[in-house]
Amino acid sequence: MEVSTKPAVQAVTEGLNGAPVAPVDGVALLPRTTGLYAWWARPEIFADLPGPLNATDPSVRLLYLGIATNLRSRIASNHLARSGTSTLRRTLAGLLLPTEHYQTRWTDRVVLLEEDERRLTAWMQAHLRLTWFACEEPRQHETGLIRELRPPLNVEGAVHGDVRDRVKAAKAAYVSSAGPRQEGQ
Repeated sequence: MEVSTKPAVQAVTEGLNGAPVAPVDGVALLPRTTGLYAWWARPEIFADLPGPLNATDPSVRLLYLGIATNLRSRIASNHLARSGTSTLRRTLAGLLLPTEHYQTRWTDRVVLLEEDERRLTAWMQAHLRLTWFACEEPRQHETGLIRELRPPLNVEGAVHGDVRDRVKAAKAAYVSSAGPRQEGQ
């Protein structure tokens, strides 16, 4: 007999649909445990990208869903700090290149210049909100939730067609903004 995970999935979905908080507030509240997290924004932010509304606060819609072995570290040290370790930051930077004119450089990958890392973090603090759900095995929920909720910045498994093309083009623009990779980079 197959055991249903419906109650577990429902609990995760409800947890991620809790009241979103500003990232600066979230960092202090985030547990140092495994779990899933979701990034939300008002509909006018990337207005041409879809995303389901938050059930608790329908003034924001889902942009991105991820998992972490340490929620606090993942958000504070990666998503709010370094483009080199955050797919979300690289995607946001690519989407914002036409308006924010971020500058990038090559390391072992393309990263924002330090000043622009700070500018992107400030943009995220001003425009994005965060929710999370601590659980022991977040990976078992991630793929199904992405497929069901279809956050537009989760390219794999979430979006199709024009939205996927736009997000992939933004990621490509981000990489190409650093110019060709030089020997030894």
